[in-house]
Amino acid sequence: MSEVQTLMDMGFPRDRVEYALQVTSNKVEPAMEWLLAHVDDPLPARQNAGESPGSGSVIPLTSGVDSSASAASSSSSGAAETSADSPVAKSLKCDDCGKVLKDHTEVEYHAAKTGHSNFSESTEEKKALTEEEKKAQLALIEEKLKQKRIEREEREKTEALQREKNRIKSGKDMTEAKRRMEELEMKKIVEQRKREKDEEKAARDRVRAQIEADKAARKAREQKELGKSEPAPSVSSTTVSSPPAGVKSPPRDYTETRIQVRLQDGSTLQETFNVKEQLSAVRVFIQMKTGIDSPFSLMTTFPRKLFAEDDYEKPLEVLGLVPSAVITMTKTAA
Repeated sequence: MSEVQTLMDMGFPRDRVEYALQVTSNKVEPAMEWLLAHVDDPLPARQNAGESPGSGSVIPLTSGVDSSASAASSSSSGAAETSADSPVAKSLKCDDCGKVLKDHTEVEYHAAKTGHSNFSESTEEKKALTEEEKKAQLALIEEKLKQKRIEREEREKTEALQREKNRIKSGKDMTEAKRRMEELEMKKIVEQRKREKDEEKAARDRVRAQIEADKAARKAREQKELGKSEPAPSVSSTTVSSPPAGVKSPPRDYTETRIQVRLQDGSTLQETFNVKEQLSAVRVFIQMKTGIDSPFSLMTTFPRKLFAEDDYEKPLEVLGLVPSAVITMTKTAA
């Protein structure tokens, strides 16, 4: 866990660190204070199942070599007398750097931290820390904690700043994407309107061309009929007799009709149409001359008649608009 490693980095052995965290509810600073206050105190024995804290026996912090030596000395009085004069190993020493270590836990920690691998037993006892050394070590530990806290705060500030930058960048990207979408949509609308206007213009051009073609064909047909007809023989006035009274002349076969259109603003338009043309040609003629796009209707005054939609597909001669007629432009009923 991170608390154990933090305290071990400060030079405390693992077993004392774990016990200090246990009695201080895994809080680093109280555990550090406990370790400094109980540097030379032995650790209680591990709590067994069913035992309450503090009921175990006290195990002094000695090395495995020292414990084995004590066990050997207590096995027989003879061996104790023999080894009374021999030196007893009280600590372990690093042969690479000369540091005195208290037990195997410190040896393992020192080896992992420095990479040293040569250790031997030593009769030199590791001295307890003096009050000045304790205060110095406490100040060093507090400085390390303060430095770690500052580093953590700086890291949190940097991460918060980066998150804010990412949020602002994301907002700008979304705004830019929305603006591009609006531009594309507006461009589509403009293109659609332009396409519709081009289609309307093309339709009007086709109608205009059709009207011009009809006029040319009508004029050619009239000229052809005039060319085929022969001049009537001159007759003396004595031989000309007036038709008998009461006899009607046969009806003429009209090919053209003159249409006068009264617009809504009071002005008039006048044009000649072929009697075979439909009433819709008159409406197209009005649209071309006035540029009106809104719907409108046509009607006659004498006799009064409002043309229906199917009337616009009928020829002018069928609607009785021959040889001439006056048509009034009106609004389409809602």
